[in-house]
Amino acid sequence: MQHRRYRSIVVALFAVPLLPGACNKPKAETTPELPPNAVPVTTAPAAPATTTTTTSASPSPDVKMGPLSFAPVAKKADASVVTIYTVGEERGEGPFAKKRSKTAKGLGTGFIVQKDGVIVTNNHVIEGADEILVQFSDERRVPAKIAGRDPRTDIAVVRVEGQKDLSTLPFGDSDGLDVGDWVVAIGNPFGLSHTVSAGIVSAKGRGRDDVPLDPTGYYNFIQTDASINPGNSGGPLLNLNGEVVGINTAIRGGGAQGIGFAIPINMVKQILPTLLRDGHFTRSALGVRIRDLRDLAPEDKQALKIGDQKGAVIEYVEANGPADKAKLEVGDVIVGFDNQTIERGSQVQWLASTTGVGKGVSVRVYRAGKTFDVPVTLGELKETKKVARPAPRPTNDEDFDPFGR
Repeated sequence: MQHRRYRSIVVALFAVPLLPGACNKPKAETTPELPPNAVPVTTAPAAPATTTTTTSASPSPDVKMGPLSFAPVAKKADASVVTIYTVGEERGEGPFAKKRSKTAKGLGTGFIVQKDGVIVTNNHVIEGADEILVQFSDERRVPAKIAGRDPRTDIAVVRVEGQKDLSTLPFGDSDGLDVGDWVVAIGNPFGLSHTVSAGIVSAKGRGRDDVPLDPTGYYNFIQTDASINPGNSGGPLLNLNGEVVGINTAIRGGGAQGIGFAIPINMVKQILPTLLRDGHFTRSALGVRIRDLRDLAPEDKQALKIGDQKGAVIEYVEANGPADKAKLEVGDVIVGFDNQTIERGSQVQWLASTTGVGKGVSVRVYRAGKTFDVPVTLGELKETKKVARPAPRPTNDEDFDPFGR
């Protein structure tokens, strides 16, 4: 699978050309002019973390012991995990055929989050379905309707009517996960309902460079070696407390290869109320196009007077957009956003799009050796076209689909 080394992250969607050599043009060797509302940052950089060495052979109190059995987690969660069947119409074969027939279109998983029948799953599980059927652990099948969906994060919510006192799964904290933590996946791989697999968190912060997905999406996957296969999509990834820390979403390498990806549950918690209220999610925008500093060539960093710091460099500013009004410029490096330290461009993309239209934020910027904070009022992200479900980028394997459809 080929990956492109240099990839731009779009924070506001608009059709614009990339300015040639924008990051190669050095600024004048003078004191940089700051925006009118900029507040210089004068605090000294944090001292590097020191490594504490232990003189005892006793295990560290931070060591987490593995369970003797995952049965308690699986048993507690089982009643809250559902199978999702989608049904659609197909036209008969032949150019003049008029006969239509109902046929199963897909199979996936979901999990109950409200006692009255609210279920979270992946958008690609229900995308394009004419009918949706939910099967509970007691094998009851009931129709469901889409309550809300967000193709850019591949998150969807469906609702079944006439239900009460259903067993629900609690949300955990995906930010609190550590690489190496135990996790449990429950789903319906290949239609084998309520299959349980276990593994560890293999990595965090995987993006579209790691999984061949639509570049317009918002991805910050948890990677796990818990077995995930076609049919697991939309199912819960649980910690040892039985809390949902992710939605099992994608696979790499054909499934069951020890490389699966889950949407962090904290992303779900942030947009779920809006999906239930409005049925969709309206994004805010900073009005820039950015690139990770780690993707810049050494000569570009030298031209921008950038050392080993992390952040996202601005390579385009939308005319009359929020960033332009705040006097941000091409070549500025975003190192903080609303009191959060920025290490990757995907962080800026997510924070700028979910903070809210019309909200005021403080953006910390590095410009030619000077660091300052500047207030910015976020605008609305304009969707230029309807966003379909995330589509896999072409690979050498024509039959491979990271969503296991």
